[in-house]
Amino acid sequence: MTRHALLALALSAAAGCTAETSADPAAPGSRPKAAAQEFASRQGAYRVIEVANGLRTPWAVAFLPDGRFLVTERTGHLRIVTADGTVSAALSGVPAVFAEGQGGLLDVALSPDFANDQLVYLSYAEASPDGGAPAGTAAARGRLHDDALVDVEVIYRQQPKLSRSNHFGSRFVFDDTGHLFITQGDNGERPSAQDMDKLQGKLVRLHPDGRVPVDNPFVGREGVRAEIYSLGHRNMQGAALHPLTRALWISEHGPRGGDEINIPQAGKNYGWPIITHGINYSGFKIPEAVGNEKEGMEQPHHVWMKSPGLSGMAFASAESAWKGNLFLGALADRELIRLELDGDRIVGEERLLGEIKARIRDVREGPDGNLYVVTDDSNGKLLRIEPPRG
Repeated sequence: MTRHALLALALSAAAGCTAETSADPAAPGSRPKAAAQEFASRQGAYRVIEVANGLRTPWAVAFLPDGRFLVTERTGHLRIVTADGTVSAALSGVPAVFAEGQGGLLDVALSPDFANDQLVYLSYAEASPDGGAPAGTAAARGRLHDDALVDVEVIYRQQPKLSRSNHFGSRFVFDDTGHLFITQGDNGERPSAQDMDKLQGKLVRLHPDGRVPVDNPFVGREGVRAEIYSLGHRNMQGAALHPLTRALWISEHGPRGGDEINIPQAGKNYGWPIITHGINYSGFKIPEAVGNEKEGMEQPHHVWMKSPGLSGMAFASAESAWKGNLFLGALADRELIRLELDGDRIVGEERLLGEIKARIRDVREGPDGNLYVVTDDSNGKLLRIEPPRG
């Protein structure tokens, strides 16, 4: 039996702070799991199975080769969830996080060569040296050994740090050429997204060990951070490679309106906060904005005039009625958004999981071809979504 088949079988068996906000490493308490539910979509019925519950504001999920899951909790804990839904005690070795507001332990990803190097990548909000605000996005990696991360090293950090409690990003994507993309937020300091000597509001591109690629678009320019791949982003909380074109797609959480999907290109400026389709939460226009277009700045690939609160993103590549569709978590609208594509064009939209009424923080396609989502809640859940097979 192939390794891919073994992975599929294992997954199918599943039916103001400074450091960590809690030093208690115990596994969170779980509740009886909900029965499998079936809901309708335009392509046919799909099933929702609760894999695990009792997670504390989970943020991201990754798939271990043996069928277990790694799940981050924004409070600062990394946990292993087994196929039967057992949640481990917190793994040791996780860096201290700034778990205030939107900050905390964020994304998790396995090295593309995990079978050999056992490396796990974590993104998180990192405090200032005195242990408090301002904070910034950072990334670290360490080897998974039993129930711990060992040989942990920080490979990236925003300097200067600007955030009091919001807009940290942050997603990882490894591309097919061996580079690591890390999405950022503007730290709530809007002008920073246009400041080329700062990393806020930028998509950065690195080697997996944190080194800057020599072909990054701004390498060698005085006063410009060489890590920058693209700029003018507000708060990128979703990212994924298109399964056919292998291009990177990102989703951006806007203010009131103006949530975007972009296909970022090297050296391009995506406008925030100079151009935007959104307005401030106060109801007034963004002070820096000149409108929704300006020469030299890119228009969004797709935009929502009313913000659904975009978070995680995944393409469905396995054989099902949803093959080729793009899925995004919606925090504000408490739904899973399914987008139909014709090439790169978005030609249809459907909202799923509205009956559950949960804030969808992350969505990933598993090795078994199903979708997995985590819900952003004090009793957070890991759910398996079985697509229509017709």
